[in-house]
Amino acid sequence: MVLAGVFGAIVGLAVGLLGAGGSILAIPALVYGVGQSLETAIPTSLAVVAVSSVGGIVPAERRAKVQWRIALLFAAAGVPAAVGGTALGSLIPQRWLLLAFAALMVVVAVRMLRAGGRSRVGACRTADGRIDWRRCLPRAVGAGAGVGVLTGLFGVGGGFVIVPTLMVLLGLDTQVAVATSLLVVLINSVGGFAAHAGTAADIDYGVLAIFAGAAVVVSLLAGRIAPRLPARALSRGFGGVVILVAIGVALVAIFNPALFA
Repeated sequence: MVLAGVFGAIVGLAVGLLGAGGSILAIPALVYGVGQSLETAIPTSLAVVAVSSVGGIVPAERRAKVQWRIALLFAAAGVPAAVGGTALGSLIPQRWLLLAFAALMVVVAVRMLRAGGRSRVGACRTADGRIDWRRCLPRAVGAGAGVGVLTGLFGVGGGFVIVPTLMVLLGLDTQVAVATSLLVVLINSVGGFAAHAGTAADIDYGVLAIFAGAAVVVSLLAGRIAPRLPARALSRGFGGVVILVAIGVALVAIFNPALFA
């Protein structure tokens, strides 16, 4: 139970500071730190990330940073795709799913290490800075669906994909992209949890309550200080942590096959 609180605090810190990455750490924490099976860890992670996202949204919305229309567009494409991702994940053995998850973590880490704190005006922005929905809509729907598949397959909210997509595709600045990402992550996580409803009976709700409680408290605190911290330093620091965790996940999956027997 103590470990659940510690790992929950780490997840909340990532969500509050970055608007992303909570479930990237939650899955290995629940599997290797708390001792849950992957089937149980995925819906537990989704529930934790959903709750901790609420903690991050509250201070962000008070600063008028959440772009609701964009978030709902991403989520509308992502929730149905999460069902397909869940079905695909049920066909893949746990060992290979964790190896694929480790590979995904490396991709996320590289993106974070390269990330900066400034947005880039993409093809979806007009000359006066507004969003050109005619050109943006197909790309946004495609990105939202891709995030939804990842949510169902790996139990991740997808903020690590949403944040850079919002910055590059729509030209949002870092703080607005992070705030908007939290709302998308919340909706996707709820949809993903519903898609995993068949395993909900196996969830240890005591662990979930402690993990989520620590995550939301720390997320609220981190959300308040995030605007004062340099985005580049945050991204690079988080990227380094994710690479280390990915290496550990891959090594266990490769050299401890008895865990999945």
